[in-house]
Amino acid sequence: MNRRNFLRSGVAAGIAINVSFLSRPAQARLVETALRPGPDWLDTTGQPRYRLDAIAKVTGEKTFSRDYRAQNLEGWPREQSHAFMIHATKADRRFEGIDLAVLGDDLQPDRLVLHEDLVDDGIAVPSPDFFGDVFLVPKGQTPRLLGQPVAILIYHDFARFDAAKRTVRFNDSVVLYGDQTPYNSPAPYGAARYVRVGGDTPMAEDRYAPLKDAVIYGSFSGETVKWPAVGDKDASARGMAAAAGIERQIEDAGEDALVLKRSYFSQSIDASAMEADNGNVWYDRESGALHLMVATQSPYEVAEVSAELVSKSKFPLNAIDLKIGYTVGYGTKDHAIFPFFAVVAALYGDGRPVRLANNRYEQFQMGLKRHAFWMDNTLLIDRETGAFQAMTGHSRCDGGGRANFSSSVAFVGATAAQSIYYLPSSDFSAVAFSSRAVEAGSTRGYGTLQTMSATEMMVDEAAELLGMDAIDLRLANVFKSGMKNTQGAVPGGAMRNEEILLKAKAHPLWAERHERKKAYEAQNPGRKYGVGYGHVQKDYGTGAEAAVVSLEFDPRGRIALRHVAHEMGPGVTTSQAIMVGDILGRVPDETEFGVTRWPQMPLETTDEPYTLSQEEEDRRKQNPRWTPRFTSPMSATNSVYYLGHATREAARALLDFAIWPAARALWSRGAGGGALAPYDVRREDLRLADGMVNAGGMPPLTFEQVAAEAHDMGLITGVTVHTFNRWQWTEAEFDIPGYGHVRRTVDALAVKYGRNAPEAQKALMSNAGWHFVERATVYYPPTQRNNAGVTYYAPVATLAEVAVDMASGKVELLTHHSIMECGRQVVPPLVSGQLQGGLAMGIGHALKEYLPLYEDGPGNGTWNWNRYQLPRSKDVAVWTQTSEILEPLSETDAPKGIAEVVMIAVVPALANAIAHATGKRFYELPITPEKILEALS
Repeated sequence: MNRRNFLRSGVAAGIAINVSFLSRPAQARLVETALRPGPDWLDTTGQPRYRLDAIAKVTGEKTFSRDYRAQNLEGWPREQSHAFMIHATKADRRFEGIDLAVLGDDLQPDRLVLHEDLVDDGIAVPSPDFFGDVFLVPKGQTPRLLGQPVAILIYHDFARFDAAKRTVRFNDSVVLYGDQTPYNSPAPYGAARYVRVGGDTPMAEDRYAPLKDAVIYGSFSGETVKWPAVGDKDASARGMAAAAGIERQIEDAGEDALVLKRSYFSQSIDASAMEADNGNVWYDRESGALHLMVATQSPYEVAEVSAELVSKSKFPLNAIDLKIGYTVGYGTKDHAIFPFFAVVAALYGDGRPVRLANNRYEQFQMGLKRHAFWMDNTLLIDRETGAFQAMTGHSRCDGGGRANFSSSVAFVGATAAQSIYYLPSSDFSAVAFSSRAVEAGSTRGYGTLQTMSATEMMVDEAAELLGMDAIDLRLANVFKSGMKNTQGAVPGGAMRNEEILLKAKAHPLWAERHERKKAYEAQNPGRKYGVGYGHVQKDYGTGAEAAVVSLEFDPRGRIALRHVAHEMGPGVTTSQAIMVGDILGRVPDETEFGVTRWPQMPLETTDEPYTLSQEEEDRRKQNPRWTPRFTSPMSATNSVYYLGHATREAARALLDFAIWPAARALWSRGAGGGALAPYDVRREDLRLADGMVNAGGMPPLTFEQVAAEAHDMGLITGVTVHTFNRWQWTEAEFDIPGYGHVRRTVDALAVKYGRNAPEAQKALMSNAGWHFVERATVYYPPTQRNNAGVTYYAPVATLAEVAVDMASGKVELLTHHSIMECGRQVVPPLVSGQLQGGLAMGIGHALKEYLPLYEDGPGNGTWNWNRYQLPRSKDVAVWTQTSEILEPLSETDAPKGIAEVVMIAVVPALANAIAHATGKRFYELPITPEKILEALS
């Protein structure tokens, strides 16, 4: 039974699940219902002067999940209990129990929860292959990972809770250990291999590729990967034969080829979101209701898993009520285990809400980390032309003691390792292994920061060995439109990396770097100057993106937008509203985000978009109410393109179904003072701007006029769409009364008819006032598209200028310049903010941030920002940095997701700049003063 089927059976058995934003007055600014916070919100061009939530942010009204207590939540008891966890800091000894004598009699918990209590009450970890097999360490067993909780302590008053928590912090006597044992890590998490051998030209059919043949998966013998045997009996065996052929090609290379082999390391880091993990949960045993207020990027997941967790236990469950608040996590609050610890704590709260919230030490101890990667790369290059002939890359990443997304992160890293280059032959493998380290998950970059940084550092060194300009070498191998990636898929849209390379080559930082180096070093004895370049392209989306959006207008022309997206920091609430304005000529008058209840969309789903066979999907899609996925978490840079697609489709549908026919009817009657008959006015002539409707020289109409006419004519005045993308958009056909057979880039559609619609049409609006139109036909992308890895890319390049102090090894970032292509910018200041913030994170990864993986690392509970180095404004050239965005090819260019790619290119740019400055190459991140001094000595 999968999770979605479980959920449906649970609802059938009486478990009602509700996911929603807070209601007034507790919501503060959690829901932006007033789109125009001031009359000056939009400038004369229709662009916002500030974010939709800006006033709330600067006045302190914008609140996060962490800010709420039970008394702030409507219908909750006012009494608030608090909980904290005690963690194991050794992973090579048996856990024998806890000793709370240090707390004395006054500070003993009101409730102590151990693993054995959970067993007695039937509480088990849902999805143990993802979240791990136990919440708390069983007595007599060795912890699975450093920092794993061993007990939950619950207090009914804050003062005793606070005193007890401070008393046991850093106290080694509380957790009792027995004999030394081997480590108790889970089995390795996964291994995959992406082998491609192209045809005679980049456009020719591949001889072997994952998209048309197979991704090769490995098994394990202990911790050793076992790949399929070489042969031709099946696709995987043929793939291994192709991999062997690439290896022979490299081994047999002659003197006319450069074979460059290098190993790289990218460290574990903490994403350091300012809001630590937290949850406030109330279990009302009398009603069997579980009420949650948790910080999460994936609320549907939390609600579903919580239902699974509790319903299988001895605790009665009739309803789940999850409240969503603002949060931020850079991926670390997406599919994390912490909310379920909060649920477990609440079950033992004696009917009171229980708040479980990490402090910063605890967040370092158990918050999701970025994976450490080890990468062994080989690049085969023709010495005369500089053309890449083949590349192999074999990477390993440490996922820590819970699987989480480790396999996926490793595999995405492998698919991204080609960076911006076309490779005629390639063999990229990835292995995700387990360890006693703190769990790693879907942190910003998702494996691509690690692998693409290594590739860019390698290409820069190859250029030096070949005696070529590093950008010229890139130009000789740049990935162009129509070429295939290492999975054999042709990326969507125009690939514009060549334009970026030419701009970077002409930039003074690059063109004048040698002269600048001489001048700077002459004027600054003891300091070495360098300029480095990094250029990457990253996918956006997960390959299974879904969204729901509704858009409607009333007879007065007031527009209402309801959207499944919720704000995670990038400004999604602002950009989605502006998208509506771009199409309908005016922004919505009302907006609601984070909407999770869609009664007008009675869809069914198995939520298995990655694993369902083609045969099974073909069978299921015969049901006009089935979809592979209902909605997506807020992650994977999916808001502006994927969630925005649903917004744009809803707005376009209103144009077709209502605005155009209503405007045409008005013009036909001479509305506005002009007759339609003498003119040949077509749908494509329609233009909406500044609240006016224009077309083909006809008299302008106000949006209010057209809206009233649409209602009087009984046209469609409201649209709800559901969209699905599997590296390609789903399309469906619908038979709509009064409109006939229509085809839209959606897979589900519901409509509202205007006030004067015929009674027969109004009768169809039986789903919460909407007519759910069952589709006639649907065209889902083939499931084989899952093997495409990625097809949507956004590129960024960065030039970094540094000075290295030869006495201290300290690197000073003098300036940096970034060039990005992101399609059409919806709100340019938001793009700029993403770029600046991402650059700061990348600079930290390249030069400062580092966590030891094991006993000296964060799992020991002693790490905080006093030890962990984050970049500050003085470290990121905040006043001298510059950037430029390529102009879109046309006004119809789609926007691209850039929230992850913006942080990557600066990492290899800095490594390459330091090499230019010092003459030394570095293969391990971060590049610290100590490493530089060691290399120089």
